[in-house]
Amino acid sequence: MSGLNKLFLDSADISEAELCIDRGIISGVTTNPSLFSKQPKGDFITHCKKLADVCDGLPLSVEVFCADPNEMFEAAVDLKEKIDYENLNVKIPIGFDELVAVKELAARGIDVNVTCCFTLEQMTLAAKAGARYVSLFYNRARDSGINVENTLSSFSGFLYENDLDGKVETISGSIRRSTDVTEAWAAGSHIVTAGTNVIRQMLEHEGTTKSTNQFLQDFEEWMK
Repeated sequence: MSGLNKLFLDSADISEAELCIDRGIISGVTTNPSLFSKQPKGDFITHCKKLADVCDGLPLSVEVFCADPNEMFEAAVDLKEKIDYENLNVKIPIGFDELVAVKELAARGIDVNVTCCFTLEQMTLAAKAGARYVSLFYNRARDSGINVENTLSSFSGFLYENDLDGKVETISGSIRRSTDVTEAWAAGSHIVTAGTNVIRQMLEHEGTTKSTNQFLQDFEEWMK
């Protein structure tokens, strides 16, 4: 597993995924029910298949639409079979009963992204249960008073000490600003998943715009 910091796109929008993948800047795509609700209505599985085609081998996380923890295992298996994408990661929210599904899915060879984590305790138990990815809600956790940088740093230490480093990766979601991305990476997050608005922010600076315009102006003056 690469030690490089990775950037995922947090979106269910197929065109957004195409734009980011074409630029070579993302290493995967994450989705959630709220992101799907922003898309035009249609067949859910068909949409996921189209998104998987765009991902072309990159990791794609899709959440089970199931409120009952006792039904999550079957729902996840059904999702995996219907989408039929090798690098599909099934998202399961953290919870005591939900971890049964996480353990059983991992035993079956289905990669699980345990989501909705706010605390270090939640993250460590998700990893112990067999999660392939553990998703921290970075800014939502910060809003609740949690020191997210310490949480990420401590979780990195936990993975190393428990021989899980390289087997479990942290995903930081709930990203609002471009600086959140680099701060989460610096704190130990393997992956940060962000919307296209944040990814575009990462490429913008008034100095860049000013310099580019000046270069063009100077060249045009010289060409006269």
